[in-house]
Amino acid sequence: MDFAWAPIRTLSASATATTADTSATVQSGMAGLLADFQLFSLSLSDVLGALGLLVLCLLAIKMLLRIVERSFDKLHIDYSLRAFVRSGVKLLLYFVALLIVADSLGIPVTSLIAMLSVIGLAVSLAVQGALTNLAGGVLLLTTKPFAVGDYVEAGGVGGTVGEIGLFYTQLITPDNKVIYTPNGEISSGKIQNYNANPTRRVELTVSASYDDPTSLVKKAIFSAIEADPRILKEPAPFVNILSYGDSAISYIVRVWTSSANCWDVQFSLTEAIRDAFESHGVT
Repeated sequence: MDFAWAPIRTLSASATATTADTSATVQSGMAGLLADFQLFSLSLSDVLGALGLLVLCLLAIKMLLRIVERSFDKLHIDYSLRAFVRSGVKLLLYFVALLIVADSLGIPVTSLIAMLSVIGLAVSLAVQGALTNLAGGVLLLTTKPFAVGDYVEAGGVGGTVGEIGLFYTQLITPDNKVIYTPNGEISSGKIQNYNANPTRRVELTVSASYDDPTSLVKKAIFSAIEADPRILKEPAPFVNILSYGDSAISYIVRVWTSSANCWDVQFSLTEAIRDAFESHGVT
């Protein structure tokens, strides 16, 4: 009986040894594969190191963007400009992170920069007009020559500012037309802001006959001025002879009022002076 079981025991031991050898061979092979694993002549350790560096760069970008957000409030940057600055800073940081990771992988950074520079030059030439308007929009939002609600004359158009965008500024004309003017034209030309200061001067020219005494004409005009509470006492209203015409004397009338009331005062005072002339017998 003992001789009968001997071959079986021998076969079992041999199978066990074969299995152990196979497992060791597989493990050794896997270790060799991991050690020899390469991607574009990069070892696994290089790739893992680059991934770790990428994670650190992303964390740094997140922290820097938070600092940029906080600086917006401290510097009182316009909300229309914040999105543009945020996107620009974010793009720049990601580009720097790409260069850092590429350098860690042994990729020639100088060649990458040169290639991206050529691409950027081609794109900038293709969208030159848009970039001009974009630069004008950034300039307007930074220098703030006018604000939303101001009445301005810019780019050959006059109207109330409805919106200041990065590429176009929306102007609403007195007859309620909406005109979008390119920021490049506005920033490179003359800008006349009628609401930049809290007060404005209204200037009128009226005529009276040579037969009417100057004192009577002035009295009539000042009565019309004093009747309008929107006209400021300081600076004091000014009325005097401007010129002598063929059949009448021209008088200059200058009064000050708030910028918001400028147009209303101009029209109402013109009408009030006519009524004052009639009541004082000025012809």
